[in-house]
Amino acid sequence: MKTSRRLLLALALVGAAGAAQAAGNCTVSLKGNDAMQFDLKEATVSASCATVTIELTHTGKLPATAMGHNVVVSTTADMAGVNRDAIRAGVANNYVQPKDARVIAHTTLIGGGQKTQVRFPGNKLTAGGDYSFYCSFPGHSAMMKGKLVVTR
Repeated sequence: MKTSRRLLLALALVGAAGAAQAAGNCTVSLKGNDAMQFDLKEATVSASCATVTIELTHTGKLPATAMGHNVVVSTTADMAGVNRDAIRAGVANNYVQPKDARVIAHTTLIGGGQKTQVRFPGNKLTAGGDYSFYCSFPGHSAMMKGKLVVTR
């Protein structure tokens, strides 16, 4: 009887761990610092997510005007154009052109010690698509970028 209980408990824990892992596949948590670096170069989300959440924590100390960070998600092919147009968008628009169809999602611009997040429909991403996440503050995307992998 004890063996059966232990087996059931072990199976329940394995199942719970799998469910927790699947749920976590809908959220990407990034940290950006004053050295213009994200802590991740690649992040994975599932195409089956109803909603995808991108969280950003600025672990530095400098203000947004000097070392602001955001996270922009677009196809990799659109990244250069979005960044080129970011300068014209300016700080008031978080360095993202308003209503830019190339931008899948973006956070607000934050400074040291701040946090932000954005949620967007998971159906904006396709499994196997070529996506990138990056900071569009002028000059930052050269170092602050990564690949967003979308799985089934």
